[in-house]
Amino acid sequence: MTTRLLPVLVLLAASAAARADGPIYLCVDAAGHKELTDANKPGCRILDVPGNAVPAPQRRQAPAPMRAAPAPAPADFPRVDSAEQKARDADRLGILNEELRSEQQKLAGLRKEFNNGEPERHGDERNYAKYQERVAQMRDSISRSEKNIEALKREIANIR
Repeated sequence: MTTRLLPVLVLLAASAAARADGPIYLCVDAAGHKELTDANKPGCRILDVPGNAVPAPQRRQAPAPMRAAPAPAPADFPRVDSAEQKARDADRLGILNEELRSEQQKLAGLRKEFNNGEPERHGDERNYAKYQERVAQMRDSISRSEKNIEALKREIANIR
């Protein structure tokens, strides 16, 4: 009887691992008949096979704690007056404009070197694949520089 039960157990273990619905129980009645089931009946024991999940007892979860609303800023919280904020914004605008000019110069240099997709080959680029790799890197650099310029222009437009 055990030799016939072994293939069934292997098959059930494989299907349980694939499905992972729940545990497998082996039940033996008074006459000695064995039954495999997924229902825990009196006189059944859980099988110890790979992928056989033991059901965890269900617990009631405590409700999530309430979060307090953020406290308002105290009355003595430091504030910046409008003149100082305008000076800070002017400094920020100057820095962003300088970064924009620098990025535009960098882009102009990259485009000049790129030469409309036909940059000059270097002496160490006898292999055409090396040349193509450098051209691809140049395209990426140009694209990145263009995106930086767009971002700087958006940031400058956000300053009031």
